[in-house]
Amino acid sequence: MPFKLFVVAALVLTIARPAAAQTAPLIPPNKPVAGVSQEEWSKRWWRWALSFDDEDSPVADPDGRYCASGQDGPVWFLAGTYGTARTVRTCHVPAGKTLFFPLVNYVTFEPDDEDESCVSLKQRAARLTPKPDALVLEVNGKRFTGLEAHRQATRRCFHPSDEDDTLAAGNGFYVALGPLKKGRYTLNFGGILPELSQAVTYTLDVE
Repeated sequence: MPFKLFVVAALVLTIARPAAAQTAPLIPPNKPVAGVSQEEWSKRWWRWALSFDDEDSPVADPDGRYCASGQDGPVWFLAGTYGTARTVRTCHVPAGKTLFFPLVNYVTFEPDDEDESCVSLKQRAARLTPKPDALVLEVNGKRFTGLEAHRQATRRCFHPSDEDDTLAAGNGFYVALGPLKKGRYTLNFGGILPELSQAVTYTLDVE
């Protein structure tokens, strides 16, 4: 089976459906979360994801062991994957958190050896995230639609960390779910772009 078809199949199959379906509201993309725009949360997500060494990164996490790393405040980030990978993780999340995570996304950085304008960085990020071939979000067997509206593109470029003055710009499709009530949730999510495909499953025990 060609890899893209395999990823499509992985995106639409649920690993396990719980006996009692717990719901998690999908927040509209233009609605702030904890008083902060989702465009700003997308930048904070990148700063979180880029704050780890490779060996303990939630993005490279094989099974969910690093899910709680660097989490703080009312929003709980979930990680996608590096490159094109099928990933299954298990995670414990405190009740009352709102999840924020990318279905599929990209970030562009200013080159080390030359300056690049913020406009150029945003244009490169946009070219890397054209209309996707597929976007999937499923929570406890409930499939969500209209995910193309959840694009978040950097309006102002940002620095990857307080110590790094490199400029960066992000673009992609992000969702916010919650706040979460106690229970078990199975999330399947991902997307397909020309240069990147990802399919991720999380089993979340919310306590």
